[in-house]
Amino acid sequence: MEFTLPDLSVALPELVLLAMACVVLLVDLFCPGRDRTNTYVVSQLSLLAALAAQVQCFRGPAVSFSGHYAVDAVAVVVKVMALLIMFGVLLYGRDYLRQRALLTGEFLVLSLFATLGVLVMASAGSLLVLYLGLEVLSLSSYALVGLHRDNGLASEAAIKYFFLGAMASGLLLYGMSLLYGVTTSLDLATVGQVVGEHARAGNFSALLGLALAMLVAGLGFKLGIAPFHMWLPDVYHGAPTAVTAFLTSVSKFAAFVLVLKLLAGAAAALAVQWQQMLIVLTVLSLAVGNLIAIAQVNLKRMLAYSTVSHMGFFLLGVLSNSEGGMAAALFYMVTYALTGVAAFGMIMLLSRAGFEAERIEDFRGLNRRSPWLALVMMVILFSLAGVPPTVGFYAKLGVIRAVMQHDLLWLAIIAVIFSVIGAFYYLRVIKAMYFDAPEEQPAIAAALDVRVMMGVNGLLVLGLGVFPAPLLALCQAVF
Repeated sequence: MEFTLPDLSVALPELVLLAMACVVLLVDLFCPGRDRTNTYVVSQLSLLAALAAQVQCFRGPAVSFSGHYAVDAVAVVVKVMALLIMFGVLLYGRDYLRQRALLTGEFLVLSLFATLGVLVMASAGSLLVLYLGLEVLSLSSYALVGLHRDNGLASEAAIKYFFLGAMASGLLLYGMSLLYGVTTSLDLATVGQVVGEHARAGNFSALLGLALAMLVAGLGFKLGIAPFHMWLPDVYHGAPTAVTAFLTSVSKFAAFVLVLKLLAGAAAALAVQWQQMLIVLTVLSLAVGNLIAIAQVNLKRMLAYSTVSHMGFFLLGVLSNSEGGMAAALFYMVTYALTGVAAFGMIMLLSRAGFEAERIEDFRGLNRRSPWLALVMMVILFSLAGVPPTVGFYAKLGVIRAVMQHDLLWLAIIAVIFSVIGAFYYLRVIKAMYFDAPEEQPAIAAALDVRVMMGVNGLLVLGLGVFPAPLLALCQAVF
């Protein structure tokens, strides 16, 4: 037998992030600095180092570790976006966590390991590595949600997230094991080839049907689409807002990777079967997310139900099962992550010690307190609602066009109707910011770098709406 040394450069960003996470542990133990300043700085440098490693080492598609690890253009885009947005999450959450004594080495290391899980999933070439990355992400996320142990809501959210997340992981693992049983291979490309041969021969067995149902159900939990969304509002509400920002942005890239590699990859030949399931889930998500969000007075819960509807829009691009549709889905996921992290970043920016700015009434009169922040928040909400010229408009337009090209005009009409309905609860927050008088006007004590980051984030949301061509071209080129 011959042993070939794997090309470690293919996994260099993951190796760098893993090594730096260990460095963060040592720094936090021996020289954490005042209020964990040194630990925080090293954590941010870890993300930048992994980003630099990814940019430097990518020279084209490559495969290593006996086919278990593969890097292509889609994986690179997902990794770069995940690292950049995680950098923003830590920046937005620094003062928020410090005021609550949560800016600890444990939080920072778990955040790095969760990001590492997303990176591993993005380059997974086999079912084994894909599930390994998923578990690294999931186990870190469970701990992050329950990090505020003295908070009853956080503990309750962590328990719900753990049990339902474990159930979803079990469904995915069972579905993957059935795929392995049918195809006798862990390699995603080989699995897709064998499944395609079965489909062309008309051998759609009960095992394949059960595997597909398990995969779709597990993906439903990970995406947070109806009717698998029951964990989402409680987890978004109970978790520290910095963790919620991570869940609504970085972790969604992991869900995109799962959809890409399992449905559009390994089970691409069974598109007729899983498209029928996704159509039902899409309509349910659009209806449940937008209608229930109208009744919410807590902004974090409102954004949670908004996430349900946005994942329904994301599935519109997946339904087309084409390169153009997947490019539109990637564009939607990138822009949603960029907008979602800004929305929760604004909640953290307006919060202070002993006070969570998580209710809609907490945003009353924001224009009088800070016209600039009110303007940025308005742009963010307009983007979530899909109002031009923000980037959210082009994201929704792209997935609706993709589903129309798949001859599903009725589904596109339903999506437009619920998009109009969903605009109501976003406009309610804008009305509170500009037309309601604040009950009190405390000073907004946010650091300069956080204010600058929020401004840059808001300008990106608006700028990518005015000039969407570069990002659209990138998403189309990688497919």
